[in-house]
Amino acid sequence: MGAYIPPGWPAGVHPPGSEDFESTAIGWLLDVVPPDYRLHGVLRRYPVALATLARYHSKACVEGARQGYRTARTELAGTLPPHAIDTVLAAYRKEGARLAATAEAVDLVERALRGEVFTPKMSLPPTAPERQSAGPEGTEPERTEPGGAGPEAAEQGSARAKAEQKAAAPRAAKATTAEQKAGGARAGARRNSAGRGRSDLART
Repeated sequence: MGAYIPPGWPAGVHPPGSEDFESTAIGWLLDVVPPDYRLHGVLRRYPVALATLARYHSKACVEGARQGYRTARTELAGTLPPHAIDTVLAAYRKEGARLAATAEAVDLVERALRGEVFTPKMSLPPTAPERQSAGPEGTEPERTEPGGAGPEAAEQGSARAKAEQKAAAPRAAKATTAEQKAGGARAGARRNSAGRGRSDLART
């Protein structure tokens, strides 16, 4: 059974632990870095050092592409026509994706050169979303008002009710007194009217 190769592993590099892994990794890493790096024999003798340099170089390329993409419209406005700027941005997007994939592959190769063993990750089966129970025989769950019901809410409601009753009592008393006064005034008016009527009858 061959060694496990993780997703993103570069094409042309043999699996980790195989006989030609190190030599193919060196050749691929030298293609990632600038050509002048081939002049340094120490990098061939110590592939981990070459992988480290390649990691920094590839990440710098990704960051440079991102920065260029962010500032392309501002820097090229007035120099290139709008459709040409759109084409430049498309090139940035395409090459940026390639550079990001290369940086990921360099990271994997460096980890393998440092002795890391890759193993497949087990994926858990998707679980269905939980559904809220409707209660026995399809009845809906009880609804509570915002604030929640409970001992504290009940005590607060009782206290508010008592306060409202106390505040309403003086108003009710005043209303009753006013009604009584109005009723007495009306009764007195009727008595006076009746008295005047009897006096008028007596004079006739």
